[in-house]
Amino acid sequence: MVIVRVKDSSCMQKNSQQPLYFFVVLLIGLATTRLAIAELIMTAPPRELPEAGEKIYAPLAAHLSQLLGEKVIYRHPKNWLEYQRDLRHDVYDIVFDGPHFVGWRVAHLNHDVLVKLPGTLEFVIVVNKDDQDIKAMKDLVGKKICGIPPPNLATLTVIDQFQNPVRQPIIWGVQGGYKSVHETFKKGECRAAVFRTNYYEKTLTKNDRAGMRVLYKSKALPNQAISVSPRIDSKYKQEIIRSLTLDEKGKKAAEGIVKRFGGQQSSPFIAAKKDEYSEHSNLLEGVVFGW
Repeated sequence: MVIVRVKDSSCMQKNSQQPLYFFVVLLIGLATTRLAIAELIMTAPPRELPEAGEKIYAPLAAHLSQLLGEKVIYRHPKNWLEYQRDLRHDVYDIVFDGPHFVGWRVAHLNHDVLVKLPGTLEFVIVVNKDDQDIKAMKDLVGKKICGIPPPNLATLTVIDQFQNPVRQPIIWGVQGGYKSVHETFKKGECRAAVFRTNYYEKTLTKNDRAGMRVLYKSKALPNQAISVSPRIDSKYKQEIIRSLTLDEKGKKAAEGIVKRFGGQQSSPFIAAKKDEYSEHSNLLEGVVFGW
C-alpha cells in the first residue's frame, strides 16, 4: 500500500478534496503501470526485415497467448543496438536467439532455458588452399577475416581465439549472411572467412570447398534456444516445453522458426537445460565486439 501524506494542513482546510485528488491520481498511475506490463514481450534478433520477423515469430506469440492466458506480443527490434540495449535492460520476457545471448541472460537476468533447436552450432575458419603464408591461427593476426558482423556467434567464436586485444585479426564485417561472406572472400577482399559448419559442408559446392583449406574448427555449442524471464510463472514453463516439443498446435506455431534456422527437414524444438548455456556468456563479455 502506498500512502500519500499532505503536510500542509492549511491546504487541506482550503480544499478538502485535495487528498482525494492525490489518491485518485495515484490509483490511475498504478493502473496505467499495470496495463503497461500486462503484455508479455517476445522477441528475437533483427536478422530479418520486420515483415519477415512478424511472419516467423507472430504465430508463436499468438499460440503462447492462448497457452498462458496472457497477451504475448512479438516485438521486432529496429536494429542490433536496440536489441542489445533492451536485453541488458530486461525488457523482454520470451527470447529466441543464440547460446551466447541465452547464456548471458541466464547469468545476469535469471532466465530459464526451456527449449532449443536440435543439433549443435559449429564454425570453421577457412583460407585459400594456396595461401602458404597462413598455416596456423596466429598467422591471422592483423589479417582480414570475412564474417557476419558481431555479435554474430560465428564471428565472436573467431575473436575468442585471440585473447590478446593487441594481437587480433581484422574482422571484415559483411552484410547479407554467409552467401555474401563467401562472395566477398572469393573476390580476395579477405585472407580468411568464417562459416557455420553446416553451411560449409552442405551449401558450398564441392568445387568451392576444393579451393579452401580449413584452418580451425570450433567446439560444438548448444543450438539456438528460447529462454524466459522470471516474470513468467514457473507453472507455465513446463506447459511451454510440452507444447513446443509434443503438442501439434505448438509445433505448428513454431514451424517458421524451425524452418528458418534448422532447414526444411529439421525436427521440432526439444527440451533444453540451463546448465548447457551458462558458460557461453563469456563470448559477449570483456571483448571488443561484445557488450
